[in-house]
Amino acid sequence: MSEFTPLRSVLYMPSSNERALEKAKSIACDGLILDLEDAVAPDAKPAARETAAAAAASGDYGRRTVTIRVNGIGTEWHDADIEAASQAGPAAIVVPKVNSADEVKQLVAAMEKAGAPDHTKLWAMVETPIAILDALAIARGSERLGAFVLGTNDLVKELYAEHVPGRAPILPSLHTALLAGRAAGIAVIDGVYNDVKNIDGFLAECEQGRQMGFDGKTLIHPGQVEGANTAFAPSEQAVEDARGLIQAWNAGGKGVVTYNGKMVENLHVESAQRTLDIHDAITALAE
Repeated sequence: MSEFTPLRSVLYMPSSNERALEKAKSIACDGLILDLEDAVAPDAKPAARETAAAAAASGDYGRRTVTIRVNGIGTEWHDADIEAASQAGPAAIVVPKVNSADEVKQLVAAMEKAGAPDHTKLWAMVETPIAILDALAIARGSERLGAFVLGTNDLVKELYAEHVPGRAPILPSLHTALLAGRAAGIAVIDGVYNDVKNIDGFLAECEQGRQMGFDGKTLIHPGQVEGANTAFAPSEQAVEDARGLIQAWNAGGKGVVTYNGKMVENLHVESAQRTLDIHDAITALAE
């Protein structure tokens, strides 16, 4: 866990908007997705591709995890996007609608052919019924796959479901993606919340995502960053409890150990250490 990378808040930014990319340098998000897909009009995509590649290669975004979202497999822009993004060497290339392990292998081969450096991972967007049903195979498709990004808007659409508070219609899909991601040892990032003016609804969904086990949340507005950062970070009490539990464990030798009246086992120690690792990584990000 020493190399844990916080991904509490991962903000989509339209790569066709140079002012937005400049502003992103001062936004306190953990990660950025420089978007070439939904946020960019067709006639603006070639110029946006150049802008995103230059931004990703610039090194101007500090500790933020900078990624580029390309257009999907089979679109007229995909191959050029992969080539430019690979050569720019971002932390990851985000690909929409990845539906199979074969597509993962195809994408990784294309990245490597285009000269993507070793640190550039593939992030697969999981946003279709077939992707959910084949999530484990996709997650294990390549060691270069670093994360699942949930595309909840497309998932709701393709299920003929509805957006409702609590997200009951897609909870089985979210759980399935999480199970697959954890089994494969990759990050899993929750989908976006659409109503940027509904702060309470957004915070409730962040809390739900954290309780479910997501690493963080994708965002569509800078105003959502602070709420996500707080929701997906260990609280002061959680950090204090983790330190106390580990201290009690270390002092207990091989005997039965209790902390705050509860029996402590090795699994609790591992969870406490993960809490501290996340806290330390977030602290380092803020320095």
